[in-house]
Amino acid sequence: MDIDYPDEAQSFREEIRAFLAEHLPAGWAGPGALPPEEREQLRHQWRKVLADRGLVAVSWPKEYGGGGLSVIEQAVLAEEFARCGAPERDENDMFGIDLLGNTLIALGTEEQKKRFLPRILSGEDRWCQGFSEPEAGSDLASVRTKAVLAGGDDGASEATGEQHWIINGQKIWTSAGPTANWIFVLARTDASVRKHQGLSLLLVPVDQPGVVVRPIVNAAGHASFSEVFFTDARAAAGDVLGGVGGGWATAMTVLGFERGSQITTAAIEFGRGLDWLRKLAAERGRHTDPLVRDELAWCYSRVQILRYQGYRGLTTLSNGKRPGAEAAINKVIWSEYFRRYTDLAMNILGTDALWADGPGNGAALIIPAPGTANSVACWLDEFLYARAATIYAGSSQIQRNVIGEQLLGLPKEPR
Repeated sequence: MDIDYPDEAQSFREEIRAFLAEHLPAGWAGPGALPPEEREQLRHQWRKVLADRGLVAVSWPKEYGGGGLSVIEQAVLAEEFARCGAPERDENDMFGIDLLGNTLIALGTEEQKKRFLPRILSGEDRWCQGFSEPEAGSDLASVRTKAVLAGGDDGASEATGEQHWIINGQKIWTSAGPTANWIFVLARTDASVRKHQGLSLLLVPVDQPGVVVRPIVNAAGHASFSEVFFTDARAAAGDVLGGVGGGWATAMTVLGFERGSQITTAAIEFGRGLDWLRKLAAERGRHTDPLVRDELAWCYSRVQILRYQGYRGLTTLSNGKRPGAEAAINKVIWSEYFRRYTDLAMNILGTDALWADGPGNGAALIIPAPGTANSVACWLDEFLYARAATIYAGSSQIQRNVIGEQLLGLPKEPR
């Protein structure tokens, strides 16, 4: 299989390598080697450097502040950042750029694009995703958060008389909620039709009296999730992405970007982590254990599968197609790899994992080298973080249903 990029992409790769050599600190060993407060400070500085060079969203159209480059060049940028362990992105950027931003470009009105996209790039708007609810996780179409259009001629608006959405309900497992000032919310706007047809995706400001965000501390001790409560919260009447009643299709587009957006670099990131895992096994004398070697071989094979899946995804995006049901395959592969690879790390560490000392990272794939001060704590963080990988962004069970029903044409699961 020919997996070489075109010549212009290779030229861009050289430009990015020169940029990284110029701007990363001397002796750079990756963010995992830094204390958390230094890592956070560097992340903000790094984002400003990227914004100044137009490298925050290089494949977005130039008229909205992007770089106007191809998705291949976007992948090259991500690959080179992953290879050298560049400072990790803020999670709000992942939601704002990879998910909402790409969906706005695909489905948004011209007014929505001009209003929101530049503010995402500048960092002025920091986004999180309001999908899951206590009674609607994998069965996302059962969301109960309601939005009712008010104002206008009914006299409900106290000030301008303009129409707006009144939102009531609750979301849970909202990643990056405490640091967001906007949230895109899947809400029920019509209860008289079938559940998939009565949904809309609303763009809602968080900084208002009707929105309360409560952090949830996870198993690793980090408040990376939150629950969000809406009590007569408001959104502008026009801040509906994909049209009123088009929420299900819009949400599926968002999830397609979520499940497929990282596949082009997952092989590099997981491959770097696998290199550390091999070194960890050698450092602890486990590299000759046949069971450990068998697991390392399994991990290597999955990293290569992810690599080829990434190239396949690039071909799809390069042809102007949106991520579809095929993204479910990628989600199953990388999330189940993540769990098994961190299981192997715990096996290699043995009882030392019970005595991890010092704070870990609180985010995936930034493990410091074996033998460094907090490497055991970071491996433990990775292990705990990976427990949820087969659940968030769609559980493995749901993804297999999508693969069976939508890709293989198998009968639907009995309801």
